[in-house]
Amino acid sequence: MTATTDLSWDELKAMIAALAEQSRETDRRIQETDRQLRELKRQIAEQGRQIGGIGDKFGYFAEGMALPTMEKLLRRRFHMEIVNPRSRIRKDGCEREYDVLAWANGKVNTVVVVEVKSRVKLEAIAQLIEQLETLFDFLPELKGKARVGILAGIDWDAGVEEEAQAAGLYTARIRDEMFELTTPKGFKPRKW
Repeated sequence: MTATTDLSWDELKAMIAALAEQSRETDRRIQETDRQLRELKRQIAEQGRQIGGIGDKFGYFAEGMALPTMEKLLRRRFHMEIVNPRSRIRKDGCEREYDVLAWANGKVNTVVVVEVKSRVKLEAIAQLIEQLETLFDFLPELKGKARVGILAGIDWDAGVEEEAQAAGLYTARIRDEMFELTTPKGFKPRKW
């Protein structure tokens, strides 16, 4: 047995009008959801930018915190005559930033590039080596000097310090505003 319902024309028009209203409400809600998603994406991007800025500031803080002892060590241990923190060089449309760039002439005739990280990850080794290899492209006036690198940080990922030393880089830790070399006695750095 089937039940049939007879709808009047007015009832059918009312149902269609109700469906149309529901459809408009659904469209409005979809548009509102889209607007909220766009706003959420904007907020996430802004937070990412702010977090990146905090990371940069912490890195600068780490550099600044250790600079007095780092400068003393570079002058005493490595006999550096010139110590430049945060050097930024632009050449041929390219830019390079060195956390600390130090050099000496005469018998020493060496450039020391120090890369400072709040957290030292494996990729920092390749970054410092690339800085050492391309140094003369940015500062040709230093050509003829031996180049050595120091990778310094507050916190190190497991095994990275040993990898850096195996690559011929000095390693250093920043603790309590002190910059201390952590390479073992007898360490022979690679000279580029």
